[in-house]
Amino acid sequence: MTTSTANLEKEREQLLKLAQEYRQKGYEVFFHPNPEDLPEFLNNYRPDMIVRRGEENVVIEVKSRSSLTFPSNQYLRNLAEAVEKHPGWRFELVITNSEDTFYLQKAERSLEEYEIKSQLQVARQLITQHPELALLSSWSLVEATLRLIAQKEEVNLQEFHPRYLVKQLAAEGVISKSEYQLLMDILPLRNAIVHGFKTTELNQNTVHELIDLTEQLLRTLHTGDEAS
Repeated sequence: MTTSTANLEKEREQLLKLAQEYRQKGYEVFFHPNPEDLPEFLNNYRPDMIVRRGEENVVIEVKSRSSLTFPSNQYLRNLAEAVEKHPGWRFELVITNSEDTFYLQKAERSLEEYEIKSQLQVARQLITQHPELALLSSWSLVEATLRLIAQKEEVNLQEFHPRYLVKQLAAEGVISKSEYQLLMDILPLRNAIVHGFKTTELNQNTVHELIDLTEQLLRTLHTGDEAS
């Protein structure tokens, strides 16, 4: 199997997995929607998938990192901008096979608790002038915190990419439904910024919530220590 074919298979597998997850949440799923299934502002695009629930609409593209060439990046940027202009619509870009090897190689060098606490203070200082940088910094710190929690609770992590990490800890009951939902709501913003897309949905309160959540999760590392 060529690298290109393997990437396409991984993209399709990820798309099917996302479709199942959205269906379980009550969304109507449209794979590679036909033109008649698209709103007028998407007539020039052919998204991988659209999911709908009530007034919420999500346009989803799944790509392997190797497929992100200049033309495809420009297409995705234009698509994201078209989607974000319309209330009730949001864009989600999912990257497959992007960083797992890197994570596995670097897992033993993950930030420690005192480092996370120190860097959270820096992230707070960035919020007013640089909310995008503050969010990226805060997200990296919440990921490091989640890995510490997984280690404490002896959760077996097969992968380390953000979506898997959050979902696995939620499935194990290590984080609450509200914590899970907040992280999943912020993840598309993180992805958009990381991959160079503009987002109109980011505000300072979002970053404050993420930092507050990280601090709350850090405190759970010591739950039960006082009693022992």
